[in-house]
Amino acid sequence: MADLFDTPATPDQTGSAPRPLADRLRPRDLSEVIGQDEVLGPEGPLGAMLAAGALSSLVLWGPPGVGKTTIARLLAAKTDLHFEQISAIFTGVPELRKVFEAARLRRRNGKGTLLFVDEVHRFNKAQQDGFLPHMEDGTILLVGATTENPSFELNAALLSRAQVIVLRRLDLAQLERLAQRAEKELGRPLPLDGPAREALLEMADGDGRALLNLVEQVMAWTPPGKLGLEALRTRLMKRAANYDKSGDGHYNLISALHKSVRGSDPDAALYWLARMLAGGEDPRFLARRITRMAVEDIGLADPQAQALCLQAWQTYERLGSPEGELALAQAVVYLALAPKSNAVTVAFGAASEAARKTGSEPPPKHILNAPTKLMKEQGYGAGYAYDHDQDDAFSGQDYFPEGMKRGLYYVPVDRGFERELKKRVEYFAGLRAKRQGNRGRD
Repeated sequence: MADLFDTPATPDQTGSAPRPLADRLRPRDLSEVIGQDEVLGPEGPLGAMLAAGALSSLVLWGPPGVGKTTIARLLAAKTDLHFEQISAIFTGVPELRKVFEAARLRRRNGKGTLLFVDEVHRFNKAQQDGFLPHMEDGTILLVGATTENPSFELNAALLSRAQVIVLRRLDLAQLERLAQRAEKELGRPLPLDGPAREALLEMADGDGRALLNLVEQVMAWTPPGKLGLEALRTRLMKRAANYDKSGDGHYNLISALHKSVRGSDPDAALYWLARMLAGGEDPRFLARRITRMAVEDIGLADPQAQALCLQAWQTYERLGSPEGELALAQAVVYLALAPKSNAVTVAFGAASEAARKTGSEPPPKHILNAPTKLMKEQGYGAGYAYDHDQDDAFSGQDYFPEGMKRGLYYVPVDRGFERELKKRVEYFAGLRAKRQGNRGRD
């Protein structure tokens, strides 16, 4: 497999300040980029475009340190386009106009422009729209880079004119190759034993640039021998996990937590809970979402689940972090192992749909109160059977609007406490049919 920084660049001979390791090991050809064979290989979208000589505008979507900028630069070289790089964070409308004008002049002179826009999702809707005419008339070939989900962050018009290319985080084997290339460039091995070396790779969290920065820090040490795991942890702070509480990572991880609970997997649920807490997620948000899981996915199969989640929420509010987070973990495990039912969720949805269709239908007159003489004359309350007057406290009357077919919405599952509720539903349904049949014969 090719490497993100596979072939060392020519050493800097200018006598200037040392270049960062990540810059020195930057790939000089697309074949050297690590971990993105799915898109760069002969059968991948970029490989196919280059083979056909028909590169289109692109949006490179992936986590930090996987080669987005490098790929854009190499695409420009491969297609003989002028490479122009800007950042959406530091570029305003006046700067954009200058970039477009320079690209227009360049095109008149027979040279195309690949405009690389880092953090392209940072541009607002109007700024994104400003790219469209220049993309359509061929003034620029846009390559945008983003760590956020383009579906949420980029205009539909821009997405319709660019192909989204998904880049993957680097796995441990790919990071190991990158570390080996760094050792070759620096002329000596990392002063780490096996467990410490593996821990260093894990600290990079799939980010090649972060790994090279860590390698530079470790190489600056001069220990008498190889450092072990504890020594590494003492000397080097662990890199914070890549987690944006307001971005795509937030929604991906809470979805993973919710689906792990729904799938009755307490271990996976605890893992995703821990991931979110480690990333700095607000435990109160998690407490709210955990309670929602109890309502939506556990339901009446275990009526205690909702109360337990509310208690865990309250416990967190009183204890705070980190002790209160254990209460949330207990609630997550309980929900994962609880019997599951969405019968009430489905029933309420069906009842809501029926209510929308028959929203102006009044209740039947026999269940309406009649506090005035006129209302009694209109038949309000006439024929109402008081259920407690029946031997079994059940009259079997119809409580739906007159003329409306009786709805059947709640169908309990045969799991947990809903197994008992199912027996009750069937019991009352049988009694209702019997009572209404008797009234029909009367």
